[in-house]
Amino acid sequence: MSRLKPLSADATPELKSHFDFFLGTLGFTPNSVLTMQRRPALVKAFAQLNAAVMSPEGEVDLGFRRLIGHVASKASGCLYCQAHTLLGAKNFGVSEEKMAQVWNYASSDLYSPAEKIALDFALAAASQPNAVTDELFAEVSKHWSEGQIVEILGVVAMFGFLNRWNDSMATPLEAVPLQVASQAAQTHGGFHVGKHG
Repeated sequence: MSRLKPLSADATPELKSHFDFFLGTLGFTPNSVLTMQRRPALVKAFAQLNAAVMSPEGEVDLGFRRLIGHVASKASGCLYCQAHTLLGAKNFGVSEEKMAQVWNYASSDLYSPAEKIALDFALAAASQPNAVTDELFAEVSKHWSEGQIVEILGVVAMFGFLNRWNDSMATPLEAVPLQVASQAAQTHGGFHVGKHG
């Protein structure tokens, strides 16, 4: 059960343009942002960070960036963000088969060697304590440029914020990401919302 009820999208009219950003990428304004709006400056700062981290002008595929966020969120245990990242991956063209294999990525033919090492890096970077070693960073650097590594780590870092926000608030999961996550997790015992119900 939500610890702070998300406010309606019209509760803070000055945030409409920021809410519209999420309408464009997700199709709805997420409950996480609707909860944040109690401090409009926080929504504005987060929307700006999100726009920078998920910029279409980056070099890392937009759908794959969402899978990076998914792996980072799985490491943190945030079910809300795991569902949202799968929805984002689907919205940016990642196949259902590839989403269903995200937790078998190391042995999956659907993931390239570059993608596998990026997800290894995301998992290590999101772990507590941080598990990125010099050896792992050297491997990542063989497949990804410095700018791409910054993009990958930007996703992990942003989801570090979101994971803590949504798990601490027990943000209620919306129907659309729940449906996508449930579909992707069918072969892995299903998806459970936990505290986000």
